[in-house]
Amino acid sequence: MKPTTIASLQKCKQEKKRFATITAYDYSFAKLFADEGLNVMLVGDSLGMTVQGHDSTLPVTVADIAYHTAAVRRGAPNCLLLADLPFMAYATPEQAFENAATVMRAGANMVKIEGGEWLVETVKMLTERAVPVCGHLGLTPQSVNIFGGYKVQGRGDEASDRLLSDALALEAAGAQLLVLECVPVELAKRITEALGSP
Repeated sequence: MKPTTIASLQKCKQEKKRFATITAYDYSFAKLFADEGLNVMLVGDSLGMTVQGHDSTLPVTVADIAYHTAAVRRGAPNCLLLADLPFMAYATPEQAFENAATVMRAGANMVKIEGGEWLVETVKMLTERAVPVCGHLGLTPQSVNIFGGYKVQGRGDEASDRLLSDALALEAAGAQLLVLECVPVELAKRITEALGSP
């Protein structure tokens, strides 16, 4: 199978073609997914809950993500592989760069970070240094304590306008992909149509 790239996904967006993305944590499942034609995978900090048995993603470390990223890469050598930067792994742009380098060396093609406009300088720093970035808006599990639980985000005009503004700011800073989690369908459509990136 030919390697999947960010450019492949951007072409899908331009041609209005859908693509599937799946979360993987280990060699066996990554190989199974790749053999079935799933060619975009995420090593998510959700492994803290699904693999490690924690009640949130907060205990996950960069070392955990790097370990699972390397395993997934071995199982799916041609997939486009995203890796989360976990809680407090990108509090500053410099810290984000150091931790992104760790997961990129483990086999990631791109890092995913949770948050909006406050991450603009971080996204710029990473992309200027050859680290592709996927933004993540809406329900961002690393912020579960601020949200008071796992709840739909972006309801109401002010909240939806804020998420749209965040999405545009991340894209302008250099983010090449965006994950929207647990937002109203109408808002997801609005943001998707406003962005040039998938």
